[in-house]
Amino acid sequence: MKLYDTQQAPNPRRARMFMAEKGIDLDSIEVVQLDLAAGDNLGDDYRRRNPMGTVPTLELDDGLCLGDSMAISRYFEELHPEPPLLGRDARDRAVVEMWNRRMELNLLFPVAMAFRNITGHFKDRERCSAEFGEISFERATAMFDFMDRHLAEHSHVAGEAFTVADITAVCAVDFARVIKLRIGDERPNLARWHAAVSERPSARA
Repeated sequence: MKLYDTQQAPNPRRARMFMAEKGIDLDSIEVVQLDLAAGDNLGDDYRRRNPMGTVPTLELDDGLCLGDSMAISRYFEELHPEPPLLGRDARDRAVVEMWNRRMELNLLFPVAMAFRNITGHFKDRERCSAEFGEISFERATAMFDFMDRHLAEHSHVAGEAFTVADITAVCAVDFARVIKLRIGDERPNLARWHAAVSERPSARA
C-alpha cells in the first residue's frame, strides 16, 4: 500500500486524520510526498494513478488507486468500522454525510478557491480571478459565522459525536490561515470546538 501525499494541502490531511483515528500507523505505509508547486502531481507517472492529478491517492497492493480523500476514508471505514466516523446506522450516516458535504461545499471549497484565485499560487496552470477569490473569501467568512451559531448548540459538526465532518471542517478552518481568515474572539463556539478537535492526536497526522 502506498499513499501519495503532500503535507501542506487540506485534502491529504483529511485522509491522514481519518487513518489516524482508525489507528492506522502511517509509518507502516509507504508515503510518497509530492511537491504541488513543482507540478509533481501533473506528470505522466502520477496521472496514470490519478488522471485528475489531485492529492491524495492511495495505491492498494493490487494496483487499484483511490484518488479522493473520501474514497480513501470509506475504504478504511469498511476495513476498520470502529470507531465509526461515517455514522452507526442509516439515519446517522445520512446526517454525517449531509454535514460533511456542507463542510466540503460551503467551507473547504470557498477557502480553496479564495487561496487559488487571490494568491494566484497556481497561475502557471490555471486561470485566476481575483474577483471570484474575494467572493469565495466572503462565503468562507459567512460559513465561519454559521458554524459558530451551529456549534452553540452542538459539541461537534454533525451532532454530539466526532465524525468525518469534523475532520473536513478542521482541515478547512486551519487551511483558511493562508487567506488570513481567523476564528477570532467573536466566534467563541467555533473556537471551543476547534480547540477540542485540535487536541486529538489525529490532528497532528
